[in-house]
Amino acid sequence: MPNIKSSILSVKTDAKRRAKNAAEKSRVRTASRKVIEAVEAGKADEAKSLLALACKTIDQAAANHVYHKNAANRKKSRLARKVNSLNA
Repeated sequence: MPNIKSSILSVKTDAKRRAKNAAEKSRVRTASRKVIEAVEAGKADEAKSLLALACKTIDQAAANHVYHKNAANRKKSRLARKVNSLNA
């Protein structure tokens, strides 16, 4: 534990930020996993609706600076490719 007051405050805010980011990343992973499970089950309609929710979740995470915007776009693109592979 640091002795300097500003460092003590930094440790506290870092812990809060880390917890917030972990929760946000967990939401994104859960949404992505649901889309992938629907694709693997062959449920095209369900996968499309879950993809919309996953994209929204990923966009929110990018807006909160949990993911870089390009990384968020890459995640959305990869999910969309999996969903579109059901139609082909």
